[in-house]
Amino acid sequence: MATPSSAAQESARDLSARPSLTLKRRLHAPPAKVYAAWADPQKIIHWFGPSRVVAGSVRAELDVRPGGRFRVSFTSDDGEYHEVGGIYREVIPNAKLAFSWAWHSTPERESLVTVSLQPDGDGTLLTLHHAQLFDQAACDGHRRGWTGSLDKLESYIA
Repeated sequence: MATPSSAAQESARDLSARPSLTLKRRLHAPPAKVYAAWADPQKIIHWFGPSRVVAGSVRAELDVRPGGRFRVSFTSDDGEYHEVGGIYREVIPNAKLAFSWAWHSTPERESLVTVSLQPDGDGTLLTLHHAQLFDQAACDGHRRGWTGSLDKLESYIA
């Protein structure tokens, strides 16, 4: 049986040592409605991005299938343009999305996002796990951004 090369083992260690974050939210909507908010480009534009996104500036292209690509862009209130994209790794309708994540300005800093949806009474427990972030500053920035996005998602689907 072949064993991974030492370079591959070192690379795997480097990725596992990178910071990650996990956010949980109980949303007052069924999993199908929450999933649609993530998977429909006409819905995601209403809530995606940190709290400082200029209203109406979000654009989204989503090909929600394993191997499909996504791209979302927005302008922040300081006039800065942001664009993020990636490839869907796992798609389980109404239950899970996993996708790579890289900003257009730093494509070499690819990370991995997993969004899990669990039925919870008359609502949904959403768990967002963002792994393999570049460093702690990137982790902190993404925590702020995802928190703002989830606040807006909660309002959007209410």
